[in-house]
Amino acid sequence: MFRTFIKKICKLTGTAAFALLTCIVVVENSAADIYKYIDKEGLVHLSDRRINANYKLLVRSKARPGRVNVGAFPANRKKFTALIEEQAKRYRLDADLVHAVVMMESAYDPRAVSSKGAVGLMQLMPGTASRYGVDDRENPAQNLNGGVRYLRDLLIQFRSVSLALAAYNAGEGAVLRYGKQIPPYPETQRYVLKVLSHYKKLKGAS
Repeated sequence: MFRTFIKKICKLTGTAAFALLTCIVVVENSAADIYKYIDKEGLVHLSDRRINANYKLLVRSKARPGRVNVGAFPANRKKFTALIEEQAKRYRLDADLVHAVVMMESAYDPRAVSSKGAVGLMQLMPGTASRYGVDDRENPAQNLNGGVRYLRDLLIQFRSVSLALAAYNAGEGAVLRYGKQIPPYPETQRYVLKVLSHYKKLKGAS
């Protein structure tokens, strides 16, 4: 999944800093937690993650409930298998890898919505959808096309399935910030392990 990362450094304190923060939250991601750290020079650092102990929670988002129809998994998997294999072949990806991502992201529910606002089979965030020309994230063909192209580009960029998966979950910026390593985010680390595990099972069954 694509993540918006907010980090601004400015010589602001008190009301001015909070005003900038409010603007950033509204424009960038209305559902993001915001952490603040003021360094020794008085510079204000804002982030959507607690990078270290110096960062203190400033604004907590109101999480939206996720939605996924797990009960329809068998029927949906059968329904979308041909489309997944078609898109995988079109962009020269292993169909089993795409299946593993779709399984982890949405359990094949084309109308799945995450608590962070990702939508569809491959859980595209608005920014990723726009980047790949996806107008309707609940449209299976459009969603798969955008998600498969994004996954392909990450594989080309990082030349590693594990890193591509980490970037798909946490954003390529996070992987780059940690020196092209899987970021130390428990969610991302679990995500990579689970997708790879399912991928290996699919390869073993094929």
